[in-house]
Amino acid sequence: MDTPLIVRLLCFAVINLAVVLVGYVFIKRTLVFAGWIMLVLSITGVFFIFVNEHPVFKMLAIIATTFSAMKVIAVTEGYKNRPLTLTFKQWCTYAAGWVGMRAQPFETLGQKAVPGGGEMVRFGISRIIVGALLILLVHGIVALHLDAELTYILMSPILLVALSLILHFGLLSISAGMWRFSGVNTYYLFRQPAKALSLTELWSKRWNIAFSEMTSVAIFRPLKNSVGATVALMASFIFSGVLHELALSLPVNSGYGLPTLYFVIQGILVLVEKLMASRGVFFLRNKLVARIWVFFWLIVPMPLLFHEQFIKQIVWPLVGLLGRD
Repeated sequence: MDTPLIVRLLCFAVINLAVVLVGYVFIKRTLVFAGWIMLVLSITGVFFIFVNEHPVFKMLAIIATTFSAMKVIAVTEGYKNRPLTLTFKQWCTYAAGWVGMRAQPFETLGQKAVPGGGEMVRFGISRIIVGALLILLVHGIVALHLDAELTYILMSPILLVALSLILHFGLLSISAGMWRFSGVNTYYLFRQPAKALSLTELWSKRWNIAFSEMTSVAIFRPLKNSVGATVALMASFIFSGVLHELALSLPVNSGYGLPTLYFVIQGILVLVEKLMASRGVFFLRNKLVARIWVFFWLIVPMPLLFHEQFIKQIVWPLVGLLGRD
């Protein structure tokens, strides 16, 4: 590791440490707007620190900093109308060690172990193994030296599934299980998404609960009373799109607007589902039809979210496929 990168990593650590330490002050004083300012400043600072580094470094640094700063906002909103029962130690442990946006479970840190931790850890390990096998499969496909476009088409979905299994269903499940051993009632952040019978159910209850918590607490609830549920919901999806721009487009300096468009489409479809339900259109009650509906609208626009340069500059290097065209 060269010295400049070490210096950048130290600067990154200092910024995130400052976000956590100052963030607790914001939480105690209910300084929501100050939290938003800190979000913008911290992400901007980290981006310029890593601007000349590999896209993978930029992505990881931006994601970590975004989550650190968004936790400040989400927790401030979460305790805004109630006494702050989260201690400084519990806050620091939560901020550094859990991806979810609800800090309340960490109020029981250090108490009796919560049941189910071992099962979560075993579940996570099994998903990591399956994800690793899929990555090996991709390396086998590459070894066949097929047409470049065909190889890309075959590799991309397999790699995205593999990395999701390793991170979302693997490492995050292990993390949830381990915290349960310490008395924290953590939970799966990805809850059997294949069982979703509507896009509304998928985005609110099954896929990436951390993001759902974040947008609900920081965007939807604060806006709902002033602008209405429809506008608040669309604002939540647009905000999700912007955060994905930071993670998927900014590090590779390409694909701007595509992730946001993906989430705008999802938001519109959720509103369509609600409109159909309000008018007595219940074709999604058929489980087969409902799953086809969800799968189609989740997968077909997905190239907007995981665009080509993200795949080539970040996903490929992450699995050891460096220097491919």
